[in-house]
Amino acid sequence: MSNHQHDHGHTHADDHKHDHDHLTGLRGALTDLFRPHSHDAADSVDAALEASADGIRAIKISLVALLVTALAQAVVVVITGSVALLADTIHNFSDALTAVPLWIAFILGRRRANTTYTYGYGRAEDLAGVFIVLMIAGSAVLAGYESIRRLIDPSTLTYPWAVIAAGLIGFAGNELVATYRIRVGRRIGSAALVADGLHARTDGFTSLAVVLGAIGVMAGFPLADPLIGLLITVAILLVLRGASRDIYRRLMDAVDPALTEQATTTVRATDGVLDVEYLRLRWIGHRISAEAGVIVAADLDLHTAHDIAHDAQHRLLHEVPRLTAATIHVSPEAAPGIDPHQSIGHHDSLH
Repeated sequence: MSNHQHDHGHTHADDHKHDHDHLTGLRGALTDLFRPHSHDAADSVDAALEASADGIRAIKISLVALLVTALAQAVVVVITGSVALLADTIHNFSDALTAVPLWIAFILGRRRANTTYTYGYGRAEDLAGVFIVLMIAGSAVLAGYESIRRLIDPSTLTYPWAVIAAGLIGFAGNELVATYRIRVGRRIGSAALVADGLHARTDGFTSLAVVLGAIGVMAGFPLADPLIGLLITVAILLVLRGASRDIYRRLMDAVDPALTEQATTTVRATDGVLDVEYLRLRWIGHRISAEAGVIVAADLDLHTAHDIAHDAQHRLLHEVPRLTAATIHVSPEAAPGIDPHQSIGHHDSLH
């Protein structure tokens, strides 16, 4: 058995080929907007601590950007005295602060494993992702409720030009933050940071709805505001679907099958490995851990078998993006009719 924690300061080349095609044109752009594609098996890999630092940096920068956006909207509120804009500004301030749980999660994820949390604290990142998904769901409910309420009980839109200005500020700020968070999240392998970027995008959609609604009202169509609000609600639900799926897959230890195939091929290509009994990968935050069982010749001495396991482990850590820990179990090649795991076979149904 060989177990090793591994941190390298270099990056891996993007040489893995996917077995699927990317959508192009308008359809591809819309798909990437609502459900950004993730290259789990192909993105560059940083050392684990460096990736955490990148995530924290992204949160800090985007948090400042969102606060500046909200402050700019607050200035418009002071000038116009619009109660509607005040409510939207308060909403943007509160949404900016939802990055704080993810910030805490990245800091916790850097703590060392202990006798209680033997895999470390990386799962805190996924828990923060659950919180962010709930916030996106809350945004959808709020947008839908307000749109229906305004359809039933229409209200006069005051200061339309100010509303348009504030909405454009909100949309631009949130979309810039969303793009930045999603890009960094995909690069370091953080589903939670990507979800937080999607959350910022939903806020941008809400601000855009304000702009389009105000334009419609100025054009003589007062119901434009709530109707566009309903369309934005549908858009937020599409974002929620993608973010929920990604966080669910992380919590269920799902990985890209192509990544599993790449890891299996890497182990099988190790000198001295006759076959791979099993190989398991799991995400812990934005890091991956691996367990593998390999079969070697039965006549090898302990040191030689250990060297083969160590070589397989080292190859995995170098070839598989974002892999930071690997455990290799060695089994001797069995004679015909003999199962080397017979005594514990009834305990393990995953081999």
